[in-house]
Amino acid sequence: MKKIVTKCPVCEAPMEILELKCSSCGTKIQGNFQFDKLMLLEDEDMGFLMEFLRSRGNIKEVQSRLSISYPTVKAKLDKLLENLGLYEEEKVIINKEEILEKLERGEIKAEEAVKLLKRR
Repeated sequence: MKKIVTKCPVCEAPMEILELKCSSCGTKIQGNFQFDKLMLLEDEDMGFLMEFLRSRGNIKEVQSRLSISYPTVKAKLDKLLENLGLYEEEKVIINKEEILEKLERGEIKAEEAVKLLKRR
């Protein structure tokens, strides 16, 4: 099955669905239809979601299936949740030392630490 093109290949503006057609009888419905959030996921995010579901949400199994580390699984899951509009940001960590300790323990990546430090 082909994936629906959601962005213009020339300027990357969002595409619109203006017509639906029945492949059996030819009935057409015209309007302005929305893409659902899953249709807008990049292939990489969709692949991760499928592996996450196959693993029934077991992060250790996702690690094993994809041969990636625990922090990478968590980062991919956070990215997926954010792209689906489901990400609830953790309360902002005020203390700079706390951020650096989390980074040192491997609980967060450098990029996330930078974001947290900038938000302070």
